Amino acid sequence: MSTLTHFDTKGQAHMVDVAAKPSSHRIAVASGRIEMLPATLALIESGNAKKGDVLGIARIAGIQGAKKTSDLIPLCHPIALTRVAMDFAIVPASATQAAHVQCSATAETVGATGVEMEALTAVQVALLTIYDMCKAVDRGMTITNVKLLEKHGGKSGSFVAGA
Repeated sequence: MSTLTHFDTKGQAHMVDVAAKPSSHRIAVASGRIEMLPATLALIESGNAKKGDVLGIARIAGIQGAKKTSDLIPLCHPIALTRVAMDFAIVPASATQAAHVQCSATAETVGATGVEMEALTAVQVALLTIYDMCKAVDRGMTITNVKLLEKHGGKSGSFVAGA
């Protein structure tokens, strides 16, 4: 097992030095979902929520979240993102799953450090925005299954969840 990289030899927290790492094209994809009542999902799908276009605003919020990741995560490097894409899927309730909105974020950069944290932050902020916009009708919504699906580039190469 590798050691934790955000601690020095004395056990003090520090920002990892990436100065000697070569720049490479880096991509990360994360996903998560917010479960809700079927009526809440129908409201989102119809575009008639009191606060406006829920998914459109969540998309912008996710992009903003990715851009602000280093302001929120103390030891995360500020990086120049070259792309952030947000995707949403409306999934009706079934016998095996609750009604939910599935969210995925793809973050990209060319640099010395990865974009996993930016993709994960984008998903969380987008899902929190959906919660905020719909809480007046459904306070029981649950954000769940937020995870890194894949990452490519850099010294450690590629990671694909479940592979």
